[in-house]
Amino acid sequence: MNEVLAKVQQIGVIPVIAIEDAAKAVPLARALTAGGIPAAEVTFRTAAGEEAIRQIAQNCPEVLVGAGTVLNEEQCDRAIAAGARFIVSPGYNEALVAHCQARGIPVLPGCVNASDMTRAVNAGLEVVKFVPAEQSGGLSFLKALAPVFPKLSFMPTGGVSAKNLMDYLGYDRIVACGGTWMVKKDLIEAEQWDEITRVCREAVKTMLGFSLHHVGINCADEAEADRTVRTLCALFGFTYQMGNSSIVAMPAVECTKQPYLGTHGHIAIGVNSVDRAVYHLGLQGATFDEATRKTDAKGRTKAIYLQGEFGGFAIHLVQK
Repeated sequence: MNEVLAKVQQIGVIPVIAIEDAAKAVPLARALTAGGIPAAEVTFRTAAGEEAIRQIAQNCPEVLVGAGTVLNEEQCDRAIAAGARFIVSPGYNEALVAHCQARGIPVLPGCVNASDMTRAVNAGLEVVKFVPAEQSGGLSFLKALAPVFPKLSFMPTGGVSAKNLMDYLGYDRIVACGGTWMVKKDLIEAEQWDEITRVCREAVKTMLGFSLHHVGINCADEAEADRTVRTLCALFGFTYQMGNSSIVAMPAVECTKQPYLGTHGHIAIGVNSVDRAVYHLGLQGATFDEATRKTDAKGRTKAIYLQGEFGGFAIHLVQK
């Protein structure tokens, strides 16, 4: 996948911004970044859109900024010159798609039917915008149509909110969701940057869905692991399950057959997407032990350990 689109997928939620005053663009971008979402799709629907993109690109290089509601090649060129790193259009415009490809910039045209998706696939696109998502049939419609285009992925926008965010992101053909709920017009106009940051943090929290998965205990050998698990099962009604390197009192405690990472053992944190969690925790300074990364057949991370110990325990993320 293209590098920019791969970052869009890591971030997971892309704020869609219609801004009336370009002077507010930089503090808005900083509020988004403080909330864990260093990205913005700034629409060309307003006169301030182009300058807002320029201000963000120049002053907040850590923010992945793109241009939305781009209707033609002239707007596209202006957006690129301002610093946009991706282009989004509300519908499928073959000339605009070809122009973006010639200029080497990712383009996500709006596609809500089989005809437009066919054009996108034939043009070699990887990701398209599904907009307006809810008004066009929502996730059920997308799941019905997407299998016809197995190499195409989607970024839904329109009607996506904190309430249905994970319904969309739970479908593996969705790379990210665009949304306006964290950048509502009244919040921007009132310069309520702290509130925008708070809403962004809530969106990231919802998207990642951290929860305790299990606790791991380092045992000296298989015999100790067996005794410990049988005792826990007898006490609490857990289910005994033998594994290759450990024995588990399902679903709560894993006992290793020999000592592994962590002085005492490990704490497993379940997450909706390990890859997104690695990215977002990385923004907070967390580092990971790449030697422990496990992936599935599609190359997605299933589990990985953080570097270091926490109270004598290693911590690893596991896919829910």
